[in-house]
Order: sequence, then C-alpha cells, then structure tokens
Amino acid sequence: MSKKVYRNSCLELIRIFKKEAPDIKIYAGLDQYRQSFRKELDYIEDKRIAGADGFFTQPFFDIKLLEIYLDLLKDYEIFWGITPVLNETVKNYWESKNNVFFPSNFVPAMEWNVNFARKAVEIITAYKSNIYIMPIRVNIIEYLNEIFKKY
Repeated sequence: MSKKVYRNSCLELIRIFKKEAPDIKIYAGLDQYRQSFRKELDYIEDKRIAGADGFFTQPFFDIKLLEIYLDLLKDYEIFWGITPVLNETVKNYWESKNNVFFPSNFVPAMEWNVNFARKAVEIITAYKSNIYIMPIRVNIIEYLNEIFKKY
C-alpha cells in the first residue's frame, strides 16, 4: 500500500466531526441487511449518541421489512432508500455483495419496481419521513414519472 491507513471507526469520525463542526448535520449509514435487527438498532443508537443527526438506509426491496424499520425508528430522521433492480445479474449483485434478500413475489421488471416504489413512497409519506431514490441504469425521467404519476 502506498498510503498510510488509519483504523478509525465511523463512531470516532462522527464524534470528531460533531466536535469540530457542531453546526453541520451528520448523516450515518443504516444497513438493514448487515446484521441482526438488534445489532443494527444498537449500532444506530451508538451512531446517534456519537452525534449523528440522521441516517440514510441501504435501498429497501421488501415492503414488510420497510414497515418494520419505519415503525421501530419513527422518531429518527431517516432517508429511506429505493432503487430499481431490473435483471437477475443486478439482483445477484445485491444478494451477494450486500446480503439483500428479496420478497418471494419479486420480479426484476420495471412494473414490479414501480409498484414497489409507489407503495414505499405512500408508506414513508404516511410516517412523515424522507425518501431517496437511486435510479441506477434506468431512464430517470421515465422511472420517476411512473412512480409519481398520481401526484
């Protein structure tokens, strides 16, 4: 390795940033697929105590899982992620690299992904929370127009 590497945890970095720049909002990651519910919830709380003001999730692909996390974390400022998965190769990537599990009714097609996104937006809006959409390898305008047709 040509550069020195430091063994810092995100908790240390959040504390340092919060101390040095207390007026800046710090958002940390929430990865619902990383570990057990309990461990991830504890990790989120550790990040909040360290100074995180809010969180960005990994994209969700399952409405039931999204609803569980929304309910458990309703008092946190969170940006809930959505991204389309339109083929088996991308699905396999999410499963192997990010430990994602897809619901049994998942279909890697635009129609399924748009319907999922509409439901997710509706549920997240009902919780008065935030959403981010990560349209990878898809026509952004078409994808967003389909999701938000009725609005």
